[in-house]
Amino acid sequence: MKESTNLAKTLESIGDGNAAYDSNVKNLLADKQILSRILKYTLDEFKDMELHEITKCICSDIVVESQFLDAGLSNLEKVQGSATEDNVLNEGKILYDIRFSVRIKSTDIIILVNVEAQKSIDPKKLGYHIGNRIIFYLARMISAEKETEFCKSDYDSIKKAVSIWICLSDEIEDGSIEKIEMQPSVLYGKDTGMLSVDLMEGYLISLRVKDDVKESKNELISMLEDLLNQDSLAEKKSKLIEKHHLIMDVELEGRLSSMCNLSERIEETTKEEIAIGMIRENLSDEVIQRVTKLPLARIAELREQEMCLA
Repeated sequence: MKESTNLAKTLESIGDGNAAYDSNVKNLLADKQILSRILKYTLDEFKDMELHEITKCICSDIVVESQFLDAGLSNLEKVQGSATEDNVLNEGKILYDIRFSVRIKSTDIIILVNVEAQKSIDPKKLGYHIGNRIIFYLARMISAEKETEFCKSDYDSIKKAVSIWICLSDEIEDGSIEKIEMQPSVLYGKDTGMLSVDLMEGYLISLRVKDDVKESKNELISMLEDLLNQDSLAEKKSKLIEKHHLIMDVELEGRLSSMCNLSERIEETTKEEIAIGMIRENLSDEVIQRVTKLPLARIAELREQEMCLA
């Protein structure tokens, strides 16, 4: 059994100062193979399409909050179009995690999509309800279309906005996917048909924190949990190829490798920080090793460093 913080380590790093890891997670989620699966298992427009067809619908304007930090990865799926920063006068700025557009096959319909990675859905931890933030993002995406996607009173040219949030939850057994949408209703009289609008949709994808649970029956949740957990690069690649049928091309392997390598460095640093704290508590090397799994030689080095600093 793996420790229950396995998946949590990934998303909990987002927004907690691990900027490089944060960037790598978002760039991994922005891979077209990952985005195509997110679209297939959320939006109705794509549920009956094959994954390779959905990938072709994703435009080349994928924008991530940060660029790749590792050498050789800065130009993979180079982004050109949608801005991640939404700045409306007197309304402050929003820095989106991932933004891109999709063009529905054989049509001129374009959908604007935002994907966010969030470490919790608990209002007590966030200080707000996640649904309210999703609605705010959707509203800003729609209002930002003014004079960019449509001009003056051409409201029929507004493009559909979709905001998809990938979050952690410690209360849901099998994970969940929830949808927010506009639903008109008649309060009196006959339905005129004038309020049939489909311009805003929000999705909340809740992943499980614990890793000692059965595999989710939902393909998207299962794939995202395998993608974002703390497995080694070899284990992660094997699962993504054999279970989820991803093609391990140069782009995806580069993103996986970048995140896994950085994850290992962060985990090692965390273990050493714990060891230093235990050294300061005058605990024995054997006790520290049982807790941190660090080699005794490394613990001795840390102890010597602490003595020099004392």
